Amino acid sequence: MTTLSFDTSKLASFVGEEELSMMQPMVSVADELLRQGTGVGAEYTDWLHLPTEYDKDEFARIQAAAKKIQSDSKVLVVVGIGGSYLGARAANDFLNDYFANYYRDEDRDFPQVLFAGNSIAPAYLNSLIKLIGDRDFSVNIISKSGTTTEPAIAFRVFKQLLEDKYGVEGARERIYATTDAARGSLKTLADEEGYEEFVVPDGVGGRFSVLTAVGLLPIAVGGGDIEQLMAGAAAGEKAYADADLSKNPAYQYAAYRNILYRKGYTTELLINYDPTLTQFGEWWKQLQGESEGKDGKGIFPASGNFSTDLHSFGQYIQDGRRNLFETLIRVTEPVTDVTIPTMDADDGLGYLQGKQMSYVNRTASEGTMLAHVDGGVPNMIVEIDKQNEFALGQMIYFFEVAVGISGYLNGINPFNQPGVEAYKRNMFGLLGKPGYEELTESLQARL
Repeated sequence: MTTLSFDTSKLASFVGEEELSMMQPMVSVADELLRQGTGVGAEYTDWLHLPTEYDKDEFARIQAAAKKIQSDSKVLVVVGIGGSYLGARAANDFLNDYFANYYRDEDRDFPQVLFAGNSIAPAYLNSLIKLIGDRDFSVNIISKSGTTTEPAIAFRVFKQLLEDKYGVEGARERIYATTDAARGSLKTLADEEGYEEFVVPDGVGGRFSVLTAVGLLPIAVGGGDIEQLMAGAAAGEKAYADADLSKNPAYQYAAYRNILYRKGYTTELLINYDPTLTQFGEWWKQLQGESEGKDGKGIFPASGNFSTDLHSFGQYIQDGRRNLFETLIRVTEPVTDVTIPTMDADDGLGYLQGKQMSYVNRTASEGTMLAHVDGGVPNMIVEIDKQNEFALGQMIYFFEVAVGISGYLNGINPFNQPGVEAYKRNMFGLLGKPGYEELTESLQARL
């Protein structure tokens, strides 16, 4: 079963049919590099078959841990940065009411899932601690190494809070570590302290890890049906496995992106018309940016939350530099709807009264798309039928496999991130981390 469609009809004035067919030989090579494991970065492609070959025993432990957290905690604090939190946050926002995390405890069906360790801002951390208050809480620390600065600082703070509240033994029962299977400082600490542990697989990079314990535990705690999430991803694995461009929408997306890139469209905007999709855009930006932004190449990933952003940078999209193209994520069936009231009011809405807001929202998306296309902005549409776990799983896999193909088409390694280490080295040097003394001196001189 497939719940996702890919519409390229609005590309007709930008890309000819023959251009797509001419990409087939290159796509076939990229497919072989990805599927046969002969491309650079192949050691990080275990996500390809993760939806069908995941660890079933660990999956059951994740479900059991989620139930325990739901039974003894009002809050789960997820400590992680980048791929260690973006997928879970995107999924929880996608699957829940927009204001779900603002509900009072008595109105909630599941614990409040909050995120820490994704910045070094003290005001954010103090606000989060204030929000938890005296409520019962647990912590899921997610880090492959355990030494990444942002989550390491946050974990120290929350570990201390847990020990102050529950004692050392009680704290151990409320800390869940998702980390490397065999090595690293967090793995060592988790073994010594007896935390329940889950694995960040060696062959799955952080930005591809939402369908591992990294994303599954926080999603399950927040009430998400992770069995359906994996089923949707498995449907994607099956649907997007053919190297034939005419049969594979994910490969079509990768090919069209590269055609547009070669024509000078160097920035892609992922567009939504529902605030519950905002964080999905943040997850997508890491997936695209870390996979493709290297060797002086790559499409710059950005996002737009419409119709809100039409009243901010919408003018630029319409009339600015013609280096933009848009990919719209759209949901066919709204989760809920509102009927516009009928009333005697001089507000100019008489022609809309009695209509559904979802109709107005979809019509706004269509009108905006036509205006942008007329203004020289290519548009593609990724549409899912419903906003549920199955559709989300399939959409996650769609973008993951597409970026793998897209990276190989552009002649880069889609599965490393060498540039991420540059800022870390400088930060360690300026903070005086042992082993960076020589760098510390040179950086301080530059400052």
